[in-house]
Amino acid sequence: MAGGEAAAPLLEKKTAVYREGCPGCAVERRKTLNPGVPYKEFFHIWTIILVSCLPISSLFPFLYFMIRDLHIAKTVEDIGFYAGFVGASYMLGRTLTSTAWGMVADRIGRKPVIVLGIFSVFLFSALFGLSVHYWMAISTRFLLGSLNGIIGPIRAYAIEVCRPEHHAIALSLVSTAWAIGLIVGPTIGGYLAQVSMETVVIHELLYPILINSYYVLRLLF
Repeated sequence: MAGGEAAAPLLEKKTAVYREGCPGCAVERRKTLNPGVPYKEFFHIWTIILVSCLPISSLFPFLYFMIRDLHIAKTVEDIGFYAGFVGASYMLGRTLTSTAWGMVADRIGRKPVIVLGIFSVFLFSALFGLSVHYWMAISTRFLLGSLNGIIGPIRAYAIEVCRPEHHAIALSLVSTAWAIGLIVGPTIGGYLAQVSMETVVIHELLYPILINSYYVLRLLF
């Protein structure tokens, strides 16, 4: 370069403007000031995914016994048939509403959808534990899946709270937390259901599945 002058950049770097009261601006400012891995936000994401997954997967060890005690199946061979509908009702509700919840999260923000999803886990898991009729069990599971639109917004949130070089870690964290929930959930559900069914007093007063739901929710919240 003639005269030893430094080459002028082709594109001028624009100065970031942050507005007060803007949640997105606050996130971008935090990412600029703290370029490292956002461990605090990642821990919150991990906890939310675990909260969402544990009550969902914890029912499968005792679902057979629940259908048997509801006396909906005329023969033992039919128990698996009816149990399949209860297990599938959650995913049916989730399939029908996941896209809609993603659109809602884009419109009103991630946090309201995530909070509603956590509240739905707490409410409908408890109602599922109180189910004394087969259709009540299916309805509560379906409503849980319909109102629990956490996965899409939480993935978007995981991307938004970290810098581009940490996006892969954020998304893998969501998948890992979900996998841990699928492993731990059935273990906890099977153990608590066995304990509650072996306790004669509890078995006579409350449905054992309610005991399981109560302790799972207490563990989470």
